[in-house]
Amino acid sequence: MQADLYDIHDKLNQKLDERKAVLLHRVLQVNDGLADFCSNDYLSFARSENIKERVKKYASEHHHFSGSTGSRRISGNTTFAEELEKELASFHNAEAGLLYNSGYDANVGLFSSIAQKGDTIICDELIHASIIDGCRLSNANRYKFAHNDLEDLEAKLKQAKGTTFIAVESVYSMDGDMAPLKEIVALSKKYNAHLIVDEAHATGVFGKNGRGLVNEAELEEEVFARVHTFGKAIGCHGAVVLGSEVLRDYLINFSRSFIFTTAMPFHSLITIKSAYDELLIMDNSYLHSLISHFKKGLVLSEDVYLIESRSAVQCLVVPGNERVREIAHQLQLKGFDVRAILSPSVPAGKERLRICLHMHNTIEQVDGLKHSLKELFA
Repeated sequence: MQADLYDIHDKLNQKLDERKAVLLHRVLQVNDGLADFCSNDYLSFARSENIKERVKKYASEHHHFSGSTGSRRISGNTTFAEELEKELASFHNAEAGLLYNSGYDANVGLFSSIAQKGDTIICDELIHASIIDGCRLSNANRYKFAHNDLEDLEAKLKQAKGTTFIAVESVYSMDGDMAPLKEIVALSKKYNAHLIVDEAHATGVFGKNGRGLVNEAELEEEVFARVHTFGKAIGCHGAVVLGSEVLRDYLINFSRSFIFTTAMPFHSLITIKSAYDELLIMDNSYLHSLISHFKKGLVLSEDVYLIESRSAVQCLVVPGNERVREIAHQLQLKGFDVRAILSPSVPAGKERLRICLHMHNTIEQVDGLKHSLKELFA
């Protein structure tokens, strides 16, 4: 028995050593005191005093437990949760919404249940891992199309069988670029496919009052389902799947990551509500001006380039895991919390610095980062 225990640890260490040998060993780090250029807190809501005060107010106005005590289908459902879902659906111009504990849970629960064996899901090749995992669990036919390539998408649509779903992100998390939503909607109509859009990195940043890119493109009525997550610009935790009342009812009955998990506690619900209250009055124009300022006159070396993006995610492609990791380390030593994204998380040769901009970043911080990049790439 003890020998078997050592054997499994030997196997685990072997896999870890393999990662270390190719410089892919992940470690957790805390970079206190550095200028934040890596978090997804684009609107600075996670540190908002206004939101903290609203949370206190809602907490004082409602009797609540510390925990939710069970799943939504048993003891964990509340009137507050159902009212919040209606408010979120109304805000995002949808018929209905269903809350999930995280964006990962939402995507896994949606994609694993909505498509059946014999159906087809077609995903952009850069789609988030949570959607890939959900698709794998669905037993549906799965195709991927070249990133934002409409011709390749149409070729895959011609091969599709059964009920067909197209999955895209409105803003891609590792590139910061955007899906051509209007053109994809046109193709979905042509081939009678159902479009699902993950708005994780667009929520709060684009559209009226941060309603997302689908709203900005005036396509809410053309999209089958949208996923808005709260762990990025909304500054808290959880997600909502938006669509029809029928979709909501279906997910309550068939989405395993909704059915078989403890519901979010009341504190999470009031934090989401407080953040959406803030969306209605906030002005994110400073964020967009900061994005433009960062891109203007950025000096890079010949083999380094900035992926075209007007989102808060700005990515500098720096080929080579060892090189990009070292540059990120040098930036951290200079006081800037920038992280390297390595292959195979991104394709080999397209390793990058993923630089996120926020409402709490100052012009001076951005200028300092640009100056340091110029020095490092000189």
